[in-house]
Amino acid sequence: MIDFSGRSAIVTGGARGIGAAVAAALVREKIGVVIADLLEHEGAAVAESLGPEAMFRRLDVTDESGWQRVIADAEAQFGPLAVLVNNAGIVDFGSVETESPALFRHVVDVDLYGGWLGMHLSAPRLRAAGGGVIVNVSSIAGLAGYAGIAGYVAAKWGLRGLTKAAAVELGAAGIRVCSVHPGPIHTPMTAGMSEAVAAAQPLPRFGEPEEVAAMVRFIVTEATFSTGSEFVLDGGATAGQWLALPEAS
Repeated sequence: MIDFSGRSAIVTGGARGIGAAVAAALVREKIGVVIADLLEHEGAAVAESLGPEAMFRRLDVTDESGWQRVIADAEAQFGPLAVLVNNAGIVDFGSVETESPALFRHVVDVDLYGGWLGMHLSAPRLRAAGGGVIVNVSSIAGLAGYAGIAGYVAAKWGLRGLTKAAAVELGAAGIRVCSVHPGPIHTPMTAGMSEAVAAAQPLPRFGEPEEVAAMVRFIVTEATFSTGSEFVLDGGATAGQWLALPEAS
């Protein structure tokens, strides 16, 4: 188990949902966490609830100078950077035919380019500190195609591929890079989704943010021989085609 106490972490999209749960899990590991988000009120409240080992910084993940400030603040407050969790994301609603070019580009900018920019700027700091971990929060939409969210699917597949490229490039520097692929999770993003979405899964329920956070904590502190790997939390949704078979007589 790796001890990153005395070092810092950045969690994007950390003001609520999965990001807030991840921030709490890392603070429990004695890692100083910067909660980076556009939601200032919510982010500041999460940081306050977690105590002196957390702070909030406003961040647009597509803004290079914003990233530079957040990284500098993390290291100044909590020590050398150890962990980056690229969790910030938005979802679109539109098919390949109907989605506007502007919306497609915006989703890809936030969900893919924002993750790349964080990795691009954090990797030198992780290298200088002797290693660390990057966790990219993709989705089961990065493992399969889904209708009606074309930009989101494209971005999450891209983030999955970017994870593997970075793992190959950065492994020799002691930097591990993995992706996490949640299925339906109870978050503000899924608040309007029917629970029936999960009814056909082997585990017929939505997951909880804390379950994703537990996986991220495992990747950061215990999965020390894993890089370029995909960690799936989807109640079995992507395990196969689930049919109701007759009971054996």
